[in-house]
Amino acid sequence: MLRATQFLALLLSGAAYWGLAYATPRAQFGQLVGLFAGAGVAYAWLLHTRLPLRWGLGAALVFRLLWLPATPALSDDFYRFRWDGLLASHSYNPFAETPRQLLRHPPADSAALPLAELRRLLPRLNSPDYFSVYPPVAQGLYRAAAAACPTSETGFLVVVRLALLLADAVAAALLLWLLPLAGWPARRALAYLLHPLAVVEVAGNVHMEGVVVCFLLLTGALLVRRRTRLAAGALALAVATKLLPLLALPLLARQLGRRRFRWFLAVLAGSLGLLFLPYLSWNLLLHIGLSLDLYFQSFEFNASVFYLLLGLGKWLTGFDLVGGLGPLLGLAAAYLAFWLARRAGRPRLAAVPQLLLLTLSGYFALATIVHPWYLVPLVALSCFSPLRYARVWAGLAVLSYAAYRTNTYTESGLLLTLEYGGVLAWAAWEVVIGELMSE
Repeated sequence: MLRATQFLALLLSGAAYWGLAYATPRAQFGQLVGLFAGAGVAYAWLLHTRLPLRWGLGAALVFRLLWLPATPALSDDFYRFRWDGLLASHSYNPFAETPRQLLRHPPADSAALPLAELRRLLPRLNSPDYFSVYPPVAQGLYRAAAAACPTSETGFLVVVRLALLLADAVAAALLLWLLPLAGWPARRALAYLLHPLAVVEVAGNVHMEGVVVCFLLLTGALLVRRRTRLAAGALALAVATKLLPLLALPLLARQLGRRRFRWFLAVLAGSLGLLFLPYLSWNLLLHIGLSLDLYFQSFEFNASVFYLLLGLGKWLTGFDLVGGLGPLLGLAAAYLAFWLARRAGRPRLAAVPQLLLLTLSGYFALATIVHPWYLVPLVALSCFSPLRYARVWAGLAVLSYAAYRTNTYTESGLLLTLEYGGVLAWAAWEVVIGELMSE
């Protein structure tokens, strides 16, 4: 009977993912949440009943393959991925100009560019007036996919998804090896591999957080083997996919000790220099700086502490403090990373994933933008921790898709309260239970 319920839960998950992949426009929020909730309930049941590891690994593969030819309906970021890939595959620097600038004033050598395809893509871009912010590893994948399928949108997506599937396969192998070494059963890998957010946002919406997870786990595996310099290279690949893994440096400085960390930092800096070298120019630094400045000072989405402080500041002063609060909270997140590292002393290597989980959670709690896919690495790190709030947060974050019900992208205060109130209540419950069990 138990195996029958698990089989039914797997079927329910597969049906939910098929519906999300092929029959759910982003504006249909009720249908989106219903299907995601169905997958979430099935996920919770499968973990609670200890689904056999082989079943779980097979299901994780099937769930990802379901999306292979699908066009993402829940995110339009892939249009920018393809734009950057088309430019890079034609030897044009994707960081040089904004899409609108490029088409308004084509460069002298623009005859080599696929201008007709770029003009078709421009109306679909969600940020045509902003410079690209995707680091070199992401750009390399987009370039390879665009070169393999220069005229096919579906072909581009299939190539990117196959690469992301490979990253998830490597992450699965690393989790199965690392978890027992850290004192956890290998089946905890399913908490990441079967989580609906990891399936939908990585396999479905082709976001690169799955690659970040792969390289972070590879960094940990190499540190376990005391391959410090290779671990620094692996972390460089993670940073060159998304910049966020830089927040791991304070923890690694404490764990490695001064002498080993100097070598680690030198190799990390050198590796990043090599990875950025093909794009390196003053314009690259200037344009990425402008994009980050806009990110921290102008954009806001699905935030928590930021929205509370923004409302408080407007009530007290009558002014919108968005431009000043963003950078201050960014500095506060950096301070929190150093504070947690200092408080941890020199942690055991097995304790680093949970400490990094807390560090990144603090960053996202203070962030001005928290898109659901940003939380995928938290789900992976939660496999090494008794704390499960990250999985709950990653599930509730889908409520932020309510903002896309209309073209005005209006957020719901009620749903934001439900999301963050639910996460806070769960985290508080875990702290209380943890303290009771330690007495």
